[in-house]
Amino acid sequence: MTVDEMDLLIRRYDGIRLLEAQGDLFYLYDPAADLPPERQQPFATIVTGDHYEKVSRLDEPGAWRLNVGLTKATYSKLFGPVPTERDADWVLDSGHNYAERDKLMPHPFYASQHWVCIISPTDLAPLQDLLTEAYEFAVRKYANHQARQTS
Repeated sequence: MTVDEMDLLIRRYDGIRLLEAQGDLFYLYDPAADLPPERQQPFATIVTGDHYEKVSRLDEPGAWRLNVGLTKATYSKLFGPVPTERDADWVLDSGHNYAERDKLMPHPFYASQHWVCIISPTDLAPLQDLLTEAYEFAVRKYANHQARQTS
């Protein structure tokens, strides 16, 4: 699977707004493009280089990482409690090799917010349900935010 294939898959969801920075892609659910900056939290991202950290070794040829924000329940079902211990570089100690390819694992920095990641995935099938859940969770958060604004 390539970055372009994953990008096209995520763009199929309705109401997506895409932000780009340094070649990385950030997918938000914002159908009216009216979320204030403090509410612009992506539900998935594709990171293509070591712009933010080096533990995933995304500077290697062909390496890229899909990050997905899950619900606490799904994250816990997959990995148990979120890691809390960090090393000197603020990398969470989850017991995973964050540079391993094609393996779903807690995110090296954002697992404590229930984010997972996979570097250079080869098969979409195990990721489809997680992406759909992340998208639906973003839709619910958006709807809740809109409801609070009209109350």
